Amino acid sequence: MKKLLITLALGFSVTLPASADSPTELFVSVNSGNPQTQGMALVLATQAMEQKAGVRVLLCSEGGQLAVKGKESAVLKPRNVTPNQILQGLMKAGAKVEVCALFLPNSDLKPTDLIEGVEVAKPGEVTKYLLQSHVKTLTY
Repeated sequence: MKKLLITLALGFSVTLPASADSPTELFVSVNSGNPQTQGMALVLATQAMEQKAGVRVLLCSEGGQLAVKGKESAVLKPRNVTPNQILQGLMKAGAKVEVCALFLPNSDLKPTDLIEGVEVAKPGEVTKYLLQSHVKTLTY
């Protein structure tokens, strides 16, 4: 039987059986404020979508700034796009994008400060999603 290793942000891993019948989902958690790190996470998420995986992005800490209206980051080579633009492309392609539940209350921002389509994550729903055997995680 196939096994799927999930490494959680809290520093421990869980191995769950992987079902070949379930479609692959990729959960990408972006915590870094570094544009290159953000960009790489989002490029991999884009590649996953192009390979027919469902993608869900959780923006926390400095990564949450990607979801704030009017915040732009550095233009990245070789494609000359910002992480914000890559995120917008993911959203247009159908990725679910959320900020972590602690982001707004700890940054003096309101839901209206977020770009259209970004939601506030509900920890119980995120946990339920992560515990599904066909979900793979990527943390940056």
